[in-house]
This record gives sequence, C-alpha cells and structure tokens, in this order.
Amino acid sequence: MPFDFLRRGKDQPAATAAQSAGGGPPRGTKGIAFDGLTEDWRLIGKMLLDGRLSDVLNRREAIPLSDVSWAPIDGSEPFSPAPGLKSIDPYDLIVVLAGADSLPPMSDEERAAHRVHKVNFDVVLEAPPFRVTGTVYLFPGDDPERLMNRATEMFVPVTNAVTLLGERRINEEAVDAVLVNRSYLRTIEQLDRPSGGPDPGG
Repeated sequence: MPFDFLRRGKDQPAATAAQSAGGGPPRGTKGIAFDGLTEDWRLIGKMLLDGRLSDVLNRREAIPLSDVSWAPIDGSEPFSPAPGLKSIDPYDLIVVLAGADSLPPMSDEERAAHRVHKVNFDVVLEAPPFRVTGTVYLFPGDDPERLMNRATEMFVPVTNAVTLLGERRINEEAVDAVLVNRSYLRTIEQLDRPSGGPDPGG
C-alpha cells in the first residue's frame, strides 16, 4: 500500500514515517477496536495503547496499530487489508469512533474523583468532509464556540453522535463517543434544544 496516502502527512514527514514504523508495542498495552476517519479513508483495526483513547490521541504522538484494513471514505470499495500500516499520527485523523472498551476500568472511588460537573450543549460540528451532530460537555461559563480555539486537548468528545459524509451516515452502529479533531473544525452550530443538564458520566 502507498505510505503517502494520508494527505496531511505529506506536509508532516513525521506522520508519514510513523506509518511504517516497526517494533512491538510497549509493555502493558492492549488492543482495542480502532475506527478512524481521514479525509479520504476509513481505517479499522486494533489500536495498541494503554489508557484512555482520548488521552492517547491528545498526546499528539504516533499510535501503534495492528490488523488494519482500509476502504475509501465514500464507501465505493470494500475494506481490504493494510498490513503495511503499523502506526498513525493523530494529526491525520479527523474523526475517531470510540467504543466502551477504549476506557480503562475504574473503581467507584476513581470514578467519583474524576466526576466533574459540566454543562451539556447539543451541537453540529463541521469538520470537512464530515458533519457531526451530538452533545458536548463543557465547564460552566464555556461556550461551544470556544472549541474552535487552540487548546491542550486536540480531540473533543461528542456523545449521542451521528457522523455524516454528505447524506450518508458513517457510524451505522452506536458508539460510546465520537472524537473530533479540533484542528479540522470549521463551524460550530448550537442546536435549539434543551440543554444545561449535568454531565452524567463526569
């Protein structure tokens, strides 16, 4: 497979080099389902990581992958194996579909410690070529428009999300959250629906 298929990677040599990086994953890592969207491709496989998926993506470091298959994002061809793809740079990912297995197990005490009161907003995020509709949770006083600003977190989680490419729905099955790369955001529209409740999951 061509190693320059990630369009953004052409401007970032580190991203292209990371795709064919060899070596095994660090100790303590585990394989979780991976479903990532670039401008032109959909990649599925296993992401070899340790910890929360969003935390790993936000490190902005190449992430090791295994058992990867890919297909054109428009669905014009079926998935085919991509054995040469060994890692991916988070900068190349516009959207990542996250399942429940991307979260490490937590005790009741740890869950309580991580619980932070936030306010929910129903939004539409335009991250071309994708359109993501769902709910974001922000700290009191924050506005969804602030997601357009540069921040420590590269990806913003959207729950109850639907991801569209044109009129075609990408995430056919329910996922825990959709992680959207903030660097690709172009517009944010707040939907006129009831909001302002507490974050049920912290």
